[in-house]
Amino acid sequence: MASHLTPAVYAKLCDKSTLKGYTLDQAIQTGVDNPGHPFEISVGMVAGDEESYEVFADIYNPVIKERHNGYDPSTMKQQTDLDASKIRGGEFDEKYVLSSRVRTGRSIRGLSLPPACTRAERREVERVVIDALTGLRGDLAGKYYSLCQMTDKEQQQLIDDHFLFNKPVSPLMTCAGMARDWPDARGIWHNNEKTFLVWINEEDHTRVISMEKGGNMKRVFERFCRGLQEVEKLIQEKGWKFMWNERLGYILTCPSNLGTALRTSVHVTLPHLGKDPRFDKILDNLQLQKRGTGGEDTAVIRNTFDISNLYRIGQSEVQLVQTVIDGVNYLIECEKRLEKGQDITIPVPIRQFK
Repeated sequence: MASHLTPAVYAKLCDKSTLKGYTLDQAIQTGVDNPGHPFEISVGMVAGDEESYEVFADIYNPVIKERHNGYDPSTMKQQTDLDASKIRGGEFDEKYVLSSRVRTGRSIRGLSLPPACTRAERREVERVVIDALTGLRGDLAGKYYSLCQMTDKEQQQLIDDHFLFNKPVSPLMTCAGMARDWPDARGIWHNNEKTFLVWINEEDHTRVISMEKGGNMKRVFERFCRGLQEVEKLIQEKGWKFMWNERLGYILTCPSNLGTALRTSVHVTLPHLGKDPRFDKILDNLQLQKRGTGGEDTAVIRNTFDISNLYRIGQSEVQLVQTVIDGVNYLIECEKRLEKGQDITIPVPIRQFK
């Protein structure tokens, strides 16, 4: 945000607002309050409603282009593909992969996003989504758990088990206004096996997650596609739609999550490769990123990394999942070679847009 918000751009946009009253000053507040990260460049701005990306396009578009490796919302179109049968491979060596997960976000059209929503709108999101989720059947059937009705111990256990989102302590959540009225109208829905989950009213209206222990990413993605399509159908039957357009894909609070909003991740143990000075370059060339297993800005424990796709937009869901599958298999092959004292090579960079 700071790189692209010139005095001229600010002067052009500062007096504008969306129909719901969201302003440029509100959009950039999190970046103003948190001027830079010592190790990584964050986006520095959020959206308050679907119209934000249109009214303030002069700042959002260049931010999106820089964050997403050249994707230009003014000329490019986003594709969606939730056909899990197209995936090749997807069953990892479980000596190295501990768990597999696919998540995305969805926003309910007509309601403000979390940085700007009223208490009434937040409760409406909760009502709409819970009403739809009660229609899930079979292995997707489950129950909603409201944060307001949980004990602190129950909340912390769900967080520790990587099922529930963390309490609002990050600058993004607090400075952007997403933690207002916490924990009112927030909660988690999950199926009986805890392999298909929906977070409600955290950073986005919803986060839809498929996950399980082990390395069967293909099965995780199949459940994800099937569950997500069923949730969308049930919401549409109630007269609501998700925010989407052909340039930006699915609309979410943070520009980093536009497009597919997809994050495919595995917890993989790499004791040798994790210490190799070429590791970061290999990840860059594979279009992958690493985190600690506790999420952003968390430490790596026992040589286990959270590896996921770096980009969300410009490719389909199937393409991004395949990128992670192929990339993680390459990382595991490197780890096996290093275990034997053999050398490894840095892969040729993947082209972002084909």
